[in-house]
Amino acid sequence: MHPLQLHIDDHVATLVLDNPPQNRIGDTMIDELDEAIEAIEASDARAVLLRGEGENFSFGGDITAWPQASTDQLRARFEHYMSVFNRFERMPMPVIVAVQGLCFGGGLELALRADVIFAGTTATFGHPEQTLGIVTILGGIYRVAERAGRSRASEWAMTSERVPAATMERFGVVNRVVDDANLLSEAKAFAEKAARGPTRAYAAHKALLRAWAVGGVSAADEAMFDIAMPLFETEDVRAGLKSAVDALKASKPRPVLEFKGR
Repeated sequence: MHPLQLHIDDHVATLVLDNPPQNRIGDTMIDELDEAIEAIEASDARAVLLRGEGENFSFGGDITAWPQASTDQLRARFEHYMSVFNRFERMPMPVIVAVQGLCFGGGLELALRADVIFAGTTATFGHPEQTLGIVTILGGIYRVAERAGRSRASEWAMTSERVPAATMERFGVVNRVVDDANLLSEAKAFAEKAARGPTRAYAAHKALLRAWAVGGVSAADEAMFDIAMPLFETEDVRAGLKSAVDALKASKPRPVLEFKGR
């Protein structure tokens, strides 16, 4: 059985955490995620949807082998996990995650790598690491801080409290909270719409946000034109500009384009 499933249909790559009963993230799932990222980037996919199978998104890392491992072994494992998670975060296309039930630990840290987070009404989030005496080893606390601010990130990490989806939405960690019954359909519809958009421009926006996260506005300004100007050579921009100018000259509404992602 593969703990991670990949399906690609109509330019949307769907990744499914399928490691019952808790969808815990272990070595095999990480290796399969790494392989899936490579397969997606080599495919015609233009958006990614990540979801969990069953009642819960993920309880986090599979800790069963940790007590027997040396510190050096654990570091090598976590560095590999971090590398794959960051590769997922940097995919050159929109990444959407649908979170149901419990989303804890490494599961939350994986969800935070997405560009847009949909959550069911009853979904809950949390950092259980504090109960083990460790930190959010895959970058959870500062990715929450990037979205919600330092004070909230500190509180949630230090208390390991279960934070409801509505609170996560209020502080900007979650983009949208929807009825549990509609979670997958709404997240899928969003992914399908994104897959029909200007994929190269989406990738450029992600790169600019990374530059801002590392060095602030000045760093993003420095990177802007190296990232932005190649877009003007793309088929999508050439078609988009021409249609906009033609509509302007004819005093007509701008037509809705079918972007090609190239």
